[in-house]
Amino acid sequence: MTDRHHNGLKTTLLFAVMWALLLAIGGLLASGTGSSSFIWIFAGLGLLSTFYSYWNSDKLALRAMAARPVSEAEAPILYAMVRELATSARQPMPRMYISPTAQPNAFATGRNPQNAAVCVTEGILRMLEPRELRAVLGHELMHVYNRDILTSSVAAAFAGLITSVAQFMVFFGGNRERGGNPLAMLATALLAPIAASLIQMAISRTREFDADEDGAQLSGDPLALASALRKLDSGTAARPLQPSQRMENVSHMMIANPFRGGGMSRLFSTHPPMQERIARLERMAGY
Repeated sequence: MTDRHHNGLKTTLLFAVMWALLLAIGGLLASGTGSSSFIWIFAGLGLLSTFYSYWNSDKLALRAMAARPVSEAEAPILYAMVRELATSARQPMPRMYISPTAQPNAFATGRNPQNAAVCVTEGILRMLEPRELRAVLGHELMHVYNRDILTSSVAAAFAGLITSVAQFMVFFGGNRERGGNPLAMLATALLAPIAASLIQMAISRTREFDADEDGAQLSGDPLALASALRKLDSGTAARPLQPSQRMENVSHMMIANPFRGGGMSRLFSTHPPMQERIARLERMAGY
């Protein structure tokens, strides 16, 4: 069984765990308030939020990185690489953007291949060799082709919904007369958002592994992607971006974690360890 099959199964199981967690806290909330209507209200709000972020994912991400559209005349080599990869995948040519960011990084976004956008930073254009850049672009295109924007939007909606319901429980859920258990509700309200965030991050990491594998197959050059990841690992560490709400909303789309991380923060990382990603790519190449 390939890594891809394992990752698909992992994603399904993680969503199942998140759904079970939501049902559990929904049951606690219903027992404490005597009504299940609140969970449906939160679900509706979560659905609207998910639809908005999914539909506008390209605009939100590009704005966060201050990216500008670039023409083929300005970046002929970049266009040639992406057009060749998109043609090999039998997909339309995406819109191209460059972000004036010194950190070497890249991301692709858009709700489907017809509305896709690929963005590279000025830093990555300076750092990578053409062969490595082509492999990175293959990775990013596969995020779009695998519908990872939809997957991450749904995961974020689940996590947000669980957090909102848990917070609501703190203030309105503990009614002893209705059979609610205030201590259980308080514990759930504190722990459920943490669990939801961990699951959301785990889903993001599985999608990165798939994009590595599928992108390497699309470019036909897993060692080039491995080499690029080595350079990006040191490049992003040397120039970490400052965390903000806007940047955190786009960080999971990037090929390398843009923030400084280590220790316990790795639990909440949207990206798998670089060394593990590199090792998988080298195994693909027969190393």
